[in-house]
Amino acid sequence: MMKKPILSKSTFIRGLQCEKSLYLYKHHYNLKDAISPQLQAIFNQGNRVGELAQDLFQGGVDASPPNHFKMQESVVKTKAFIENGASIIYEATFQFNRVLAALDILVKDEEGWKAYEVKSSTKVSDTYINDAAIQYYAIVNSGIDLKDISIIYINNQYVKQGALSIQDLFTIESVYDRVQEVLPKIPSQVLRFKKVIAQDEVPDITIGPQCSKPYECDFKGHCWKHIPENSVFDISNLWTSKKFDLYYKGIVTLDQIDLENNSLNSNQLLQVNSALNNTMFIDRNNISAFLRDLNYPLYFLDFETMGTAIPIFDNSKPYQQLVFQYSLHIQNEDNEVTHHEYLAEANPNKDPREAFIKQLITDCGDSGDIIVYNIGFERGKLNDLITVYPQYENEINQIIGRLVDLMIPFQKKWYYTPEMKGSYSIKAVLPALVPELSYQDLDIKEGGTASTSFAQMVSGTFHGNVEKTRQALLAYCKLDTLAMVEIYKFLMSL
Repeated sequence: MMKKPILSKSTFIRGLQCEKSLYLYKHHYNLKDAISPQLQAIFNQGNRVGELAQDLFQGGVDASPPNHFKMQESVVKTKAFIENGASIIYEATFQFNRVLAALDILVKDEEGWKAYEVKSSTKVSDTYINDAAIQYYAIVNSGIDLKDISIIYINNQYVKQGALSIQDLFTIESVYDRVQEVLPKIPSQVLRFKKVIAQDEVPDITIGPQCSKPYECDFKGHCWKHIPENSVFDISNLWTSKKFDLYYKGIVTLDQIDLENNSLNSNQLLQVNSALNNTMFIDRNNISAFLRDLNYPLYFLDFETMGTAIPIFDNSKPYQQLVFQYSLHIQNEDNEVTHHEYLAEANPNKDPREAFIKQLITDCGDSGDIIVYNIGFERGKLNDLITVYPQYENEINQIIGRLVDLMIPFQKKWYYTPEMKGSYSIKAVLPALVPELSYQDLDIKEGGTASTSFAQMVSGTFHGNVEKTRQALLAYCKLDTLAMVEIYKFLMSL
């Protein structure tokens, strides 16, 4: 009878990141943070990429367990498949020294057995090497003479034309040599993690950079609950290492910072002083010069984009951010405001971009400044559109030439209040300036959810109410540009 495993591939990687996280996962699973819909979407996408990669080695047998709690059944299945002469096994699973490791694809060719692990990222990271090493350890010690171990990942230079080319979508990279380098450490690491799990109490490990590296830890909510609002961790653009240097010296709240001797820059000092003294800073000269330069009518514009690991439309790459929606508020010299919007239909056979650009050209007219928040984003997406639709190059370039960034007065700290907490993102500026306008009452509150929802609708993996979600997308994007109108009005009132 096989003993129950103590470690899996994922708990081994968790232990390498933080032994406290490993212990909490094993003994206090209920303290784990809830999985956000966006994180769940990333997991689901990873699963789809894994299934698609099986097409690189067709005709295999599947050793998947009936569910996550019966992983050991896969070990038995895998053994039986090998004994019966199978040469391609999906989800091949091995257990050695109470370490259980599942592998995406195991293949036997004329040279012998080769292991392949699929990742939905676009490069091989050090974590993936550790991941492959624990697999290699379990497989080889189970009696399989592995000739090679490789990572299959997404080739982000692949441009889809016609049917999806699996061969071009994926890159296969052998990591055999790199695995051999870390392999000698594995037995002692396994032993150490088993001892950690066997302890009677939670390891005494304080918060640190490991809470977010290489992954955002899902026990952060528990381990960070002693950190108050407005702490040193909220200082904008301060290196993570510097934040922890302060924390390890016992400096947690802003009032504990020695304002005479510190390594904060002028913007960071402005944030700290503003928070401590509850003061605002207004540079009226620069703000009025900025506003005087604007040309009516004013077009307040915001894009929403989606990106998927597996490209859906022709002339697009993996993870390329494709425009699918915009909102446009137009304000004339009499301060009358009209609203236009575009939201593509979620159809995998209909690229949303050309209809988007045609309507945008019409809606933007031919004169007046086009105001965006964070100009690099919209400008970048418009330049992408020129690449795919060169026939609209002149019109798109005219739009690009009219763009003005409303973020500048806040980025340059011409206007700053404590409520902004050092940030000049629109999500921080809006509640500080126009508290009555709020994203909190919306079904979709930020761009990540908007992007994920639309991508799921296009790829046919969406499980919600489509019409209700389309209305939520329109409401969210509309608030983004209405927010800009209100921020502009506020600046004018100064």
